[in-house]
Amino acid sequence: MIVNDPLIVAEVTALFERYETALLQNDIGVLDGFFWKSPLTLRYGISERLYGYDAITAFRRARIGGSPQRTLGVTVITTFGTDFATANTEFHRVGEQRAGRQSQTWVRTANGWRIVSAHVSLEAEKS
Repeated sequence: MIVNDPLIVAEVTALFERYETALLQNDIGVLDGFFWKSPLTLRYGISERLYGYDAITAFRRARIGGSPQRTLGVTVITTFGTDFATANTEFHRVGEQRAGRQSQTWVRTANGWRIVSAHVSLEAEKS
């Protein structure tokens, strides 16, 4: 197994960047297309636990105004072989003091690369 084959890293990086653009533009159709259409897909958000593709898409459609605007910090994409990758990034939301973190697990399926698991969190409030 080759870790971080440059061609595979480039593929996943391009997808990650397209995801981020769609997130900031609240392009729900594009965002939905990045997730594996399975009841096994999950997304843990700031205040939600979403189990299954249908729950993830329902959340996006019900979210008024989309995701808060943000800028990315350190991003690390690691690939394992040609069909599995992780993408982890730090972010800062506009108007939010706490830093955020996002992780995505990507798998190459018969329909292309899809996110099978995602997690978004904010740092704890400082006392």
